Amino acid sequence: MIEFKNLVKRFGTRTVLNGLSLKILEGEIIFILGTSGTGKSVLLKNLVGLLSPDEGEIWIDDEEVSKFTEEQYLPIRKKCGMVFQHPALFDSLTIFENVAFGLRRHFQLPEEEVVEKVQKALGLVHLHNIGAKKPAQISYGMQKRVSLARTIALQPKILLFDEPTTGLDPVTTTAVNQLIQGLSRELKTTSVVVSHDMNCALTIADRIVVLDKGQIVASGTPDELKESNHPLVKDFLAETLSS
Repeated sequence: MIEFKNLVKRFGTRTVLNGLSLKILEGEIIFILGTSGTGKSVLLKNLVGLLSPDEGEIWIDDEEVSKFTEEQYLPIRKKCGMVFQHPALFDSLTIFENVAFGLRRHFQLPEEEVVEKVQKALGLVHLHNIGAKKPAQISYGMQKRVSLARTIALQPKILLFDEPTTGLDPVTTTAVNQLIQGLSRELKTTSVVVSHDMNCALTIADRIVVLDKGQIVASGTPDELKESNHPLVKDFLAETLSS
C-alpha cells in the first residue's frame, strides 16, 4: 500500500530522514517509534504531500507521488485520513457539523446520506446522541474520538495517526488504542501510527519500526522487538516495564 524508497529530507544543514526505505502492507497496523526529532512526523508529512523529499521516492497504492503537484496530490489525500495529536475541532460547530465538515466540503452528497455517514462514524467510535453538543461540552478523550469519527467518515484507505494518545490518561489511552485496532480491522484500512509509546505499540501493532537519526534501527513484530539488542529499543522496553 505504501513504500518509501531511499527517502532523504533535509532542513538546511540538518538531515532529518537519511535514506529511509520502508514497505507498509495493505491492512497492516504499523507503529513508527522514536524519540523527539527523529523524523517520525516529517515522514507522515512527506506521505501526504505537506512536505516534499529532497531525494528518494514515495509510492502510494501503486503510484509514485513524490513529484506530484498540489493538484495531482488531491486524490491521493482523499485516500489518506490523518488524525492529529490534538483534536482540532471547530469550537463554533456542533459535533455533528464537525464530523460532517469534510463530507460536505469534498463530496456532493444528499443531506440524508451525510446524516447517515456521520451517525455511522460516531457509532463506530462509540459516541451516540452527542451530535448536538459543542466540543467544549465533552471531555478531551471524547473530542479525540470525534476527531477520529471525522476522519473515518470520509472512508479513507489509509489512516495516519500522529501521537494519538499524547495527553490522555491510561484508561482513555487504552480506549483509543482499542479503537485504532478495531477500526483498522473492521474498515480494512492500512494504519500508520507515529508514537513514542512502546506499550501502545506492543499492544496493537502488527509491526513496529524504530527510527533514530532519520534511519530505521529496528523493525519487526512486537515479539521480535522484545528480543532486540539495540540500545534504543531496550530503552523503550525498559520504560514500558517500569510504567
